[in-house]
Amino acid sequence: KQQANINEGLIRISVGLEDVGDVINDISKGL
Repeated sequence: KQQANINEGLIRISVGLEDVGDVINDISKGL
């Protein structure tokens, strides 16, 4: 159970980092 929770947390983090990367790309295009 705990391992599944850890895996889900890591997936959420990796998805969040992808979103941050997209935002940074958009900002850098606007600069």
